[in-house]
Amino acid sequence: MSPTRRRRAMTEQAADAAVDQACRSLRLPTIRSRFTEIADAAEREQLTYRGFLAELLLAECDDRDRRRTVRRVRAAGFPREKWLADFDYDANPAINAATIHTLARCEWIRKGEPLCLIGDSGTGKTHLLIGLGTAAAQDGFRVRYTLATKLVNELVEAADERQLAKTIARYGRVDLLCIDELGYMQLDRRGAEMLFQVLTEREETASVAIASNESFSGWTKTFTDPRLCAAIVDRLTFAGNIIETGTESYRLAHARAARATT
Repeated sequence: MSPTRRRRAMTEQAADAAVDQACRSLRLPTIRSRFTEIADAAEREQLTYRGFLAELLLAECDDRDRRRTVRRVRAAGFPREKWLADFDYDANPAINAATIHTLARCEWIRKGEPLCLIGDSGTGKTHLLIGLGTAAAQDGFRVRYTLATKLVNELVEAADERQLAKTIARYGRVDLLCIDELGYMQLDRRGAEMLFQVLTEREETASVAIASNESFSGWTKTFTDPRLCAAIVDRLTFAGNIIETGTESYRLAHARAARATT
């Protein structure tokens, strides 16, 4: 039987089975799962063949975009979910909502600019760091989150295994590197120098976002070499975005507000 006659003779059940098999072969999971639903809707709405095909392909494309976004967010390694939409600006009036909304458009990442979130514990630094990182991943950027001490330990281990250049290059390939809790622990000179290498690798080419509980003047507690400390501050502030989250605990204010509404 010729292909034309086979198509004419095919029952709806056989057609559904053929579509299912073709979608498996072509790796089109969304069309496979939604074909009947979209076909029935197209029949009700009297779509043309072209319109029906467009609906199928757009559904597959949209779902692929969604899955890619999920993979990018997962690959970033965030310790928990934090969304900018959930940030309570009333609980911390020191943070300007318009500034955060502007940063969420990711133009600073396209320009390779740094971002520094500076403030006391509980003022929302990590929430904003993860939220902005998530927004960047959703916008198509490759993002990586790490704690400052974890990054330094990884670099030291890589150096001991003669893999330092490879590790630094790997961090250099992401579009946005989010470093949390910088300033909580003192770094020895070796670790600080390796962190400086990572920052230098990314300078003016790819963005770094850091969250620190210490003002820049207090970074000498973390980087005990004054000249190295000054160089690191320069890397993170030149043409950068600096947001001071203040001293009043966001978490405490948010908890009080939540209790007040119950």
